[in-house]
Amino acid sequence: MLSRLGELLWADWLWFPEGHGWDDLKDHDGKVFPKPGDLWATIPIAVCFLFIRQIFERTVAIPLASLLGVKDQQRVCAPPNPVLEAYFSSTSKHPSQSSIETLSKQTGCSVRQVQRWFRRRRNQDRPSKLKKFREASWRFTFYLLAFFAGLAILIDKPWFYDMKLMWDGFPKMPLLPSQYWYYMIELGFYLSLIFSVASDVKRKDFKEQIIHHVATIFLIVFSWLVNYIRGGTLIMLVHDASDYLMESAKMFNYAGWRRTCNFIFTVFAAVFIITRLIILPFWIIHTTWVYPLTLYPPFFGFYFFNGLMLILQALHIFWAGLILRMVIKFLPGNDIVEDERSDKEETETEDEDNDRKEKCKNGHVQNGHAPLNNNRRKTD
Repeated sequence: MLSRLGELLWADWLWFPEGHGWDDLKDHDGKVFPKPGDLWATIPIAVCFLFIRQIFERTVAIPLASLLGVKDQQRVCAPPNPVLEAYFSSTSKHPSQSSIETLSKQTGCSVRQVQRWFRRRRNQDRPSKLKKFREASWRFTFYLLAFFAGLAILIDKPWFYDMKLMWDGFPKMPLLPSQYWYYMIELGFYLSLIFSVASDVKRKDFKEQIIHHVATIFLIVFSWLVNYIRGGTLIMLVHDASDYLMESAKMFNYAGWRRTCNFIFTVFAAVFIITRLIILPFWIIHTTWVYPLTLYPPFFGFYFFNGLMLILQALHIFWAGLILRMVIKFLPGNDIVEDERSDKEETETEDEDNDRKEKCKNGHVQNGHAPLNNNRRKTD
């Protein structure tokens, strides 16, 4: 039964247009074609990326952060308190007003002290600026090198200028050595991001990032298996075109270089919109979705590939909304760009300011404590 299921899963009619199949991808006459076994090489490549990243962050990113003036605020640690720690770990990091009162009675602390403890405890879990800078500098370096390497690979290819040529001779298109390494390195990098997800900075769009990484990995793997190599390299190039700009804007943001950050972010926003919302959907997706129907009848592999493309496009629209929100925020006042997806540090000054506002709004303190207000939760 398993063999029968395997035959059905890899049936030619599922993944290829009529008249073509897996036999077309067998090496012959000195021509090499992509093979499923080649993808195993991406696992050791991903592991190598993890080791290279550690070396890079220690020898390059940290000195660079010091050079650019990246400074972390000194954090005050929350004092040990088993009751509050248990609530923080198992129930909520942002207790409600009634919960704060209950915890105050259980611990013998004032409401103000409970609020301060939770604020400090939340700050302890937030990544430092240096950690975020190290991560951004690593990704910036990879995306920058990957983009220019991809551009060098594709600049002399005819399908780079006429995308319809990506289907010329499909699927009997021999694999070039440059395409092999471009695929292996890109897929290895995205696998390394999955491996390091537990230790990387978690942002508001964490779920969307995971969906994007998984969809990208499936897209790269599938395009390799069925020899959509030409289209796959174009898609990877378009994605890398703006990513290094975003990471460099983050780096200058963490360093406090306001004007440099704003300028780079403006360029990033323009490149992102052009590549992700214009070139990708109207040129590349049109060539993978509309144009093939003039050559072949639709088949399952056609729908599967373009379904993954639509998932990525939906995420691009979502991120474009966040980007435009940030552009609107910083342009009028020329303020530094704040990453809409990141946690902001809660400070003692902010907390005291909130207390003063509450006192002015609600009158004198009651029972020696400021009136409770659960609207002090700091989010992006």
